[in-house]
Amino acid sequence: MPELPEVEVTRLSFADRIAGARIVAVHLGKPLRWPLGVPVQKLIGRTVLGVRRRGKYLLLDLDAGLLLIHLGMSGSLGFASQLPARGVHDHFELETTRGTLRLNDPRRFGAVVFAPDESSPQACKLLGKLGMEPLSDTFDATAFHAGLKARRSAIKQVLLAGDVVVGVGNIYASEALFLAGIRPTLSAARLSLPRAQKLHAAIRDVLRRAVDKGGSTLKDFSNARGESGYFQLEAMVYGRSGQPCKVCETPIKAIRQGQRATFFCPTCQKY
Repeated sequence: MPELPEVEVTRLSFADRIAGARIVAVHLGKPLRWPLGVPVQKLIGRTVLGVRRRGKYLLLDLDAGLLLIHLGMSGSLGFASQLPARGVHDHFELETTRGTLRLNDPRRFGAVVFAPDESSPQACKLLGKLGMEPLSDTFDATAFHAGLKARRSAIKQVLLAGDVVVGVGNIYASEALFLAGIRPTLSAARLSLPRAQKLHAAIRDVLRRAVDKGGSTLKDFSNARGESGYFQLEAMVYGRSGQPCKVCETPIKAIRQGQRATFFCPTCQKY
């Protein structure tokens, strides 16, 4: 699944190129996770003002309304002046005066939803319960600690839930917990303020480095220019079960948490 770094990398790869473009046509393929919510004719003639990100959602601001795009489990966006003919997995296409934006999603768990504005019920349903943005100045360590203290679940599961801090998906949660020296099974409520501050810094560090590396391409992720990411090549624990820890040489251990694989070092992450 594309996580926050992959979504941010995707945004950066086309945001400046589509800004100011006028929509001239919209094409829909097979139904996605949620309906578009507006007749396609209502989008034609509107101008794309810019592209923002909230968690794992991309927000295309229009001169009237906005489009919320989620890549789901297997989705990717392409943007170019010319794209190949639409294929069986191309389910949304926005033709503009500056190029065509296309969502390819083999599993169709992604979505494109129109909302009149960010405070509308359509937008609040998708964005209203999201936690703090980890790469923004509003990601406060003290508030982060307070949010963790209210949760008894394992810290890895709390990070994935997205209501305390948003967008820290499976890969980056494992990496941040390793960097902070925290066992993924530890109850979030048991983290002291100093340890929460260390995890806060680790989350920001891991996500920033992932964005700089173009995200992680484990299967078929690519940004809107068709470029792959390389963060997975420097992962400390994720996907390295049985291999020696790069710090202490203890074999990396893998467990299942909430039907997701978790990787950690039993020595570097004792508590």
